[in-house]
Amino acid sequence: MKRLLSRLIASAERHARYRRTRDEIARLSPRLSRDLGISPQDAEDLAHRAVYGH
Repeated sequence: MKRLLSRLIASAERHARYRRTRDEIARLSPRLSRDLGISPQDAEDLAHRAVYGH
């Protein structure tokens, strides 16, 4: 049971990191997005790869 709870907590923490990363990317200014070569529309994919590694 303790192991399950630890896994649930870790999963919730990863998901929170994903949401923060996604939101930060989505809020980048147009100029900074261009300089980085990314689009705010790519926020979900980029955040997913950054947090989950796929």
